[in-house]
Amino acid sequence: MIYVGIIPARYASTRFPGKPLAMLGGKTVIQRVYEQVSSVLEHVYVATDDARIEAEVKRFGGKVVMTSSNHKSGTDRCYEAYTRLGGGFDVIINIQGDEPFIHPAQLESIKACFDDADTQIATLVKPFTPADGIEALENANSPKVVINRQQQALYFSRSVVPYLRGVPRSEWLSRHSYYKHIGLYAYRAEVLKEITSLPQSSLELAESLEQLRWLEHGYTIKVGFTDAETIGIDTPEDLKRAEEYLKSSKKLW
Repeated sequence: MIYVGIIPARYASTRFPGKPLAMLGGKTVIQRVYEQVSSVLEHVYVATDDARIEAEVKRFGGKVVMTSSNHKSGTDRCYEAYTRLGGGFDVIINIQGDEPFIHPAQLESIKACFDDADTQIATLVKPFTPADGIEALENANSPKVVINRQQQALYFSRSVVPYLRGVPRSEWLSRHSYYKHIGLYAYRAEVLKEITSLPQSSLELAESLEQLRWLEHGYTIKVGFTDAETIGIDTPEDLKRAEEYLKSSKKLW
């Protein structure tokens, strides 16, 4: 299996314009993401529509592919980048450009999903623990995943699923295994081509979760597990928290 990591990165962001170029501990966010991914994958590219991001990636010695500014999702941008690279890869891993602390073990976990020849798409989940608290479980910005016995996703929701009938909400985390979705995706090349041509689905529009389009059209999503928490950067406040994490972390980033 030949894997390629593609990191979609836009300059235009409603909540944090230019965040790929924001500085985090002396390096740009996009450089930190790139270096983390490159520690696991031999083939890594940033996919962007902005010349400033392109220049930054080239500055630190990374590889970059220019793509259209009209894409509605990172999945679509990944597919264009893949085609511009001329194919030749079995699996494309879509890494969010605002996850500077992505763990190598998470990338290895999603790669391992393709040990199963039937895997079409893969993603990761992290178990909620009682220590997380009910507020974390009920956070609509943290999608939950229901999984079958074959470790495939049955459904993703911003609501808490399943609902535990007859059990106080304060006990839900101790009475059932709930899973938080980690937004890392991987696709077989032929499947990526197919899903980028699918029309939006009713479930996707209802929950504003792109992966529901794939499920609703009959694709399967294999689930890998991680215990590592990710620190995404969506706002300037998130960047401040990431700086604090960087300073307190014992690992030399």
